[in-house]
Amino acid sequence: MHTHPISRRSLLKGLVGLGAAISLPALAHHTETHMEDDSTHHVVFQCNKADDDYFGHILFAVGELIRKHGDDVEIVVACFGAGLHLLGKKPGRPVAEIHQQRAASLASYGVAFHACGNTMKSLNWTDADLLPFAKVVPVGSEDLMLLQERGFAYISW
Repeated sequence: MHTHPISRRSLLKGLVGLGAAISLPALAHHTETHMEDDSTHHVVFQCNKADDDYFGHILFAVGELIRKHGDDVEIVVACFGAGLHLLGKKPGRPVAEIHQQRAASLASYGVAFHACGNTMKSLNWTDADLLPFAKVVPVGSEDLMLLQERGFAYISW
């Protein structure tokens, strides 16, 4: 089991009721999908549209799962197509700064944000164009498939 100086659960206790817009202190970034190897729950969210409400719904739902399940949920947000702009330092489509702040905050809790390498190529983006917490995967749709094969529940709007 991977341990951290501050547990996600203890931080969450102080945040209940404060809303998803809170920017949390940065914890160590994770190269895996989550800080716990033995989570009971595994969820992957598809993020393939660039729309303020859409981003808001996904990020809110991710936050709610963390608030409810604490360290016992492993979450991936798979960004591809227009949804990749959520992870761009200079998005090519309108993305409210609050959504990128929420994503960074969720990443500090161990939520993984996967960026589709194929979409990046189509935009002529490199790793340098992504926010620091994003992890590049070769193909976004393959990422969804592989995560589902590992037992991740698939959620799409």
